[in-house]
Amino acid sequence: MKGTFHTMRYVAPLSKNEIKNLMNIKTYDSSARARDRAHAVILSDEGYRMNDIADILGVGRDTVSSWLDAWEKSSYEGLHDKPRSGRPSTLTEEEKKIAEKLTEENPRSPKKVIQLLYDMTGKTISLRTFRRLAGKADLIWKRVRKTVKPKRDEEEFEKAKKEIAELKEQQKKGDIDIFFFDESGFDLRPEVPYARQRKGKTTEIPSFRSSRINVVGFFNTENNDFHCLTFKCSVDSEIVIACFDDFSDRIDKKTVVILDRASFHTSGDILEHIENWEKKGLFLKHLPPYSPELNAIEILWRFIRHYWLPFSAYVSFVALREELEKVLRGIGSEYVINFS
Repeated sequence: MKGTFHTMRYVAPLSKNEIKNLMNIKTYDSSARARDRAHAVILSDEGYRMNDIADILGVGRDTVSSWLDAWEKSSYEGLHDKPRSGRPSTLTEEEKKIAEKLTEENPRSPKKVIQLLYDMTGKTISLRTFRRLAGKADLIWKRVRKTVKPKRDEEEFEKAKKEIAELKEQQKKGDIDIFFFDESGFDLRPEVPYARQRKGKTTEIPSFRSSRINVVGFFNTENNDFHCLTFKCSVDSEIVIACFDDFSDRIDKKTVVILDRASFHTSGDILEHIENWEKKGLFLKHLPPYSPELNAIEILWRFIRHYWLPFSAYVSFVALREELEKVLRGIGSEYVINFS
């Protein structure tokens, strides 16, 4: 009975200020051990059992218990090690640098790092020691991002970035409007990377092949002003021209539309209409190749997919269409992105 009580033990409820301070320690403290201990206290306050905390942080339950004891007894001082003498670290400083370099070269394979380190130094470290060394070197475990940076011309990218910044300054003065243009498709294959879920359970949402709803949009990041049209067919130059014709009739001042260099954005048919659009005050600015970061409407598409479309949208194509239309209508009022 005593052991069961020990496993279910939690820290006393934390105040908002304590949670804020512990989050800062967990995120920014120079000591990896202090960061882990702060994390353990936060998890305990959130209702995680000591066994769960031990699994999350990769330590023993008794270690977690000692951390919580130290917090209850000494508060923030209990999160940091007191100066002490003891046996020297298994690795020398030079060997730690070797371990760090091996980790950077093999970011997904701790066991391989441990083996390579043994081959080079003759010393064996545990996974726990590996994690601690990686933490001290600020090598954290997080999602890897795909990029097209190696393909682009950095000089052209920086030039375009500067030009967009100058256009935004003109917009702030009220001289022009800036809209970012792009197309995106939605179907019954959801993109939901993270969601809060009950411990021990996994939230599942349907995923099916289906028809696509293609959205063509103009987005102003200054005020979340959004104009769009939806299509069941594929988007081509003819549709893009129709969208620009419609949009050019709606503007009331000089407007710059920033868009990528997709083939149906730069076709001969598009070029033939530029003069007419410019007469109405609408000017196109094409981004350099492989520069999606400069097209802010990409952020809008990501918000729609990852945060704003509810799970119920993926029950059926009818539900997807209804929920997507609801979100599209609410952009700028119910759904807003803060770009400041």
